[in-house]
Amino acid sequence: MSGHGLCVSLALLSLTSGTASEYSTKFDTDYEFGDYRGKWCMDDHGFVYNIGETYYPSPTACPCTCTEEGPLCIQPQCPRIHPRCTRIAYKSCCPVCQAVSKVCVYGGRTYKVLEEFMLSPCEKCRCEANREVYCTVAECPALHCVNPTYEPHQCCPVCKNGPNCFAGSAVIPAGVRVEVDQQTVCFCSYKDGTWETHQQATCERRKQPNGADGTSEQMVETRLVPEVDVIP
Repeated sequence: MSGHGLCVSLALLSLTSGTASEYSTKFDTDYEFGDYRGKWCMDDHGFVYNIGETYYPSPTACPCTCTEEGPLCIQPQCPRIHPRCTRIAYKSCCPVCQAVSKVCVYGGRTYKVLEEFMLSPCEKCRCEANREVYCTVAECPALHCVNPTYEPHQCCPVCKNGPNCFAGSAVIPAGVRVEVDQQTVCFCSYKDGTWETHQQATCERRKQPNGADGTSEQMVETRLVPEVDVIP
């Protein structure tokens, strides 16, 4: 090879090497991210969001807005979780109930749906289909006596001695006329249209004849009430 040909070959080789080196350097630089703050934001999966965009950094994270200072995340107002929720998952920052108990829990005890139970002799409860417990209080019937008694394990008082009423301070049975003293006869009367007795008896006082012509004694109806101490 002549000297002139050797010089041309060396020049071409030098030019080719320089061009290849410069191209390789630019290629590597294009894949260097550097500092991205103030330019965009990235979530946990590597997705990029521009300034002003709202995104979720992860499936359970709160929503964030991409700002020049970085992600700005705000806790939203989450819906209320069912009190009998047995499995909770988080979606978009808020808890979500995935399973609800199929029983009622009341007073620390568990009841099946539509099961009835007694809280007390007067309170009856039931586990409804919506897993809520509803209770009712027994309504006692009207009493026909003035001295009722309460029996064990019973809600309402009972008249163990039957219907009665007061004659003064004494208790007399209903259905009979009772001589309270030599001049007074009392009996229990009923309220209009019912079998409920008045608390105070109806009493009649015998009125002695004034003359000697054999006039029969008369009865005067009255009501006896218990004596009350008079305060001077």
